[in-house]
Amino acid sequence: MSIRSTMWRLSLLATAVVAMALLAGCGGGSDDDSSGGSSANLSGDALSNIDLASTRVADSKIDSSNVAELEEAWSLPINGVGVYGSYASTPVIVNGVIYSQDLESNVQAIDLESGEVIWTKKYESPSHGPNGVAVADGHVYGATSSEAFALDQKTGKEVWLVDLEAAIDMAPGVHDGRVYISTVPETPQAIYEPGEVGTLFALDGKTGKKLWEWDTVPKSLWGKPKVNSGGGLWYPPSFDDKGFVYAGTGNPAPLPGAKGEPWGSSRPGPNLYADSLVKLDPKTGKLVWYYQETPHNVYDWDFQNSPIITKAGGKEVAIGSGKSGFVVAVDVKTGKPVWRTSVGRHNGHDKDNIYAMRGEYDKIKTGEVFPGQLGGVIALAAADDKRIYVPIVNHSMTVINGEEVTEESAATGEVVALDLATGKIVWQAEMSQPAYGSLIVSNDVVFATTADGIIHALDSAKGGEVWQAALPSGSNAGVMISGDTLVAGAGLPVAEGQVAKLVAYRLGG
Repeated sequence: MSIRSTMWRLSLLATAVVAMALLAGCGGGSDDDSSGGSSANLSGDALSNIDLASTRVADSKIDSSNVAELEEAWSLPINGVGVYGSYASTPVIVNGVIYSQDLESNVQAIDLESGEVIWTKKYESPSHGPNGVAVADGHVYGATSSEAFALDQKTGKEVWLVDLEAAIDMAPGVHDGRVYISTVPETPQAIYEPGEVGTLFALDGKTGKKLWEWDTVPKSLWGKPKVNSGGGLWYPPSFDDKGFVYAGTGNPAPLPGAKGEPWGSSRPGPNLYADSLVKLDPKTGKLVWYYQETPHNVYDWDFQNSPIITKAGGKEVAIGSGKSGFVVAVDVKTGKPVWRTSVGRHNGHDKDNIYAMRGEYDKIKTGEVFPGQLGGVIALAAADDKRIYVPIVNHSMTVINGEEVTEESAATGEVVALDLATGKIVWQAEMSQPAYGSLIVSNDVVFATTADGIIHALDSAKGGEVWQAALPSGSNAGVMISGDTLVAGAGLPVAEGQVAKLVAYRLGG
């Protein structure tokens, strides 16, 4: 996550700088709430991953037979400007209302039918994202760059605010009256700080009181807190039907190593529980089991995505993915792998972390490495009852030595479908631009967004493109669908005249 913050987002910075120039002065305002005149029904629950299992399957009327009828219904400027553009979240929709957060941490309730703003809560707290909100029990939950909050769902008035005293860059998970949110060992400007530990908190949804906390890496930071840091979550945890918490964690740092301490030698060992899929007890936060995808990570290969809880081959599994370029299904009872599949481009460096952990540095070849710091599975996958659909970024880095790497190739993208039971690749859809947005399934269609601001609709069975639309700017955000309407955020203007907007497409317009 450290180099994710310096490389992925620095690559986006080339476009986001333009965005900031175009949008300068569009944010601002006070911390006051403002409200409009919509009579929408403000009640019900909504999560950025749609359901507790994080399948990202929409309750939708849109399918392959009518997707071509989608037309723009309305658009709304995104005024907040964060560290890297204006928007990097997935909006949520409940009972005809969109709840949306920009990269300045500002939150809006928007009428789905008309695009009219119902209320706005301004925080003006720039975040590098991905952020976003969740709605439950009459509240809208989210975070600023360092504080968790709850807003009244009907009015946007702040109910509680809790300072977690570290950076936050995720949408919360909510289940059974608890709000789950994690810190990361970074500043809001995306600079990793030695001595910082990413910590997952369970908060009382009514009061914000801390119920428990779980450190994703040890506070000792493997003996060198003045050099090392690590862990934290990017995305919300998932939940099974018994309420257990499943989360994917970020990397240790420094990467690939510190000056004079190459290949992570300042942090010996596997660096638990970084780059892992973990299962926690919801009442206590106690670790039940872990699966570590990348022990002793040296290439910024976070295993950060929300696990998908589903069934594969008759077993209940949690499916994790991340920047290592692997998708892994593990048994929810034991944490043992059921299948593991390589996706995207790899070129022979998948074991370099193990060589580094063992001190076998002569086995590590310097030069171009796939996946790079932008590569692998950066955004969230989606899954129906047959397949899991995975967004891919093919991007490389150049390894100079055990202390330094640089960005290399231009990034391209893919969406890959895997068989749920076996993990075997069913189809691959190549794209000229990286797939930075999280995926969503609507009946027999999979929606993806790419960095150039294109929404792609793919046939879920074969991968062929059945529709596409051009957003008013570049995008690194996923779409949300409700009924006959699709909502997408475009927060990275890349050319003169482009404007960051939230756009609604509706069947028949």
